Amino acid sequence: MIRKARKDDLNRILEIYDIAKSYMRKNGNLNQWNNNYPNEEILLNDINNSSLYVYENNNIIHAVFALIIGIDKTYNYIEDGHWLSELTYGTLHRIASDQEERNIFNKIIEFAETKIDHLRIDTHKDNIIMQHVILKNGFKECGIIYISDGSPRIAYEKIKSLT
Repeated sequence: MIRKARKDDLNRILEIYDIAKSYMRKNGNLNQWNNNYPNEEILLNDINNSSLYVYENNNIIHAVFALIIGIDKTYNYIEDGHWLSELTYGTLHRIASDQEERNIFNKIIEFAETKIDHLRIDTHKDNIIMQHVILKNGFKECGIIYISDGSPRIAYEKIKSLT
């Protein structure tokens, strides 16, 4: 079951991000989510804005993600490509799991598409596993965007009516 995250979920959410960071490091992604990212302040902001969700099974939280509907300013500029559409979209950010459940990303996409059929997502060039899962779920690579610290990310888009 996917539900909105609550403040009392925060300790488990932070555990899941630690597990995800360790998994990324073991799989060659040494540069993403360094410097205490995502931190408690960002996550509390997501919770307060009702944009942070958790995937829960048998009362255990196994995954976390943000779904933010509306303009993401880091997506205003894209190079080496273009967006498929400029219509209102939802952006998926900060997806992480504890690796205990399978097909989490698919479940997140299915849930997100009940909220909006136009989705965008980005990932680090070293996050080969996430790149594979994103493409496997019908996203198209659109180009390169830059996050707030200026580092590049591969950007993807999916419009349900086009898949």
